[in-house]
Amino acid sequence: MPGLLRGVARTAVVAGTATAVSNRVSRRQAGRWAQQEQPYPDQQAYQPPPPAPSPPAADSGDMIEQLTRLAALKDQGVLTEAEFAAQKARLLSS
Repeated sequence: MPGLLRGVARTAVVAGTATAVSNRVSRRQAGRWAQQEQPYPDQQAYQPPPPAPSPPAADSGDMIEQLTRLAALKDQGVLTEAEFAAQKARLLSS
């Protein structure tokens, strides 16, 4: 009986040690993965570049010509009413 008890005790010690080591490795690996998912403090989140500056204001003759072309495209059915309004607003705001 002492030999059987010694074998059971040895098995329990080996199994307990293996479980403790396995748990420690799992926790350490989970900690490493969590650190990789966090952004570094010195890095900033991506910010899109600022919008390009608008072109210089066109003279009134050029603007009228462009509005006339837009109206012709709308009359031909190339531009919808919404597209025409958006382009006209863009031209008039510049």
